[in-house]
Amino acid sequence: MMQLKPVEIGGRVALAVEVLLPKTTLLVVTTDKGYIMCGALDIQLLNDRLKDRRIIAGRAVGVKTIEQLLEAPLESVTNEAEALGIHPGMKGSEAILRMM
Repeated sequence: MMQLKPVEIGGRVALAVEVLLPKTTLLVVTTDKGYIMCGALDIQLLNDRLKDRRIIAGRAVGVKTIEQLLEAPLESVTNEAEALGIHPGMKGSEAILRMM
C-alpha cells in the first residue's frame, strides 16, 4: 500500500510519501528541490555515483512514521544539502524548510 498526503511545515506544504513493504516502510517527505527519507536512503551513493545529479537529500534512521521523520535529527545529508545549510543533527522539518 502507498499513501501520499500533503504536510504543512512552517506555513508551506510538502508531500509525504509512505510505502508499506514486507517487513519495512519507506518514508519520504519531498519538495520541488529535495527530500528527506528514512534509513533506506544511501547518501554515499548519491554523493559518489550520482554526484552529477546534484541531489539535495537527508537521511534519518530509526523512524517509523512521517511525523517521526520530520522530528528526527538527520543522520547524514548529501553534499548538495550541506551547500544549502542542511547538516547532520538538524531536524527533518528544518531541512525541508530549507528545501522550499
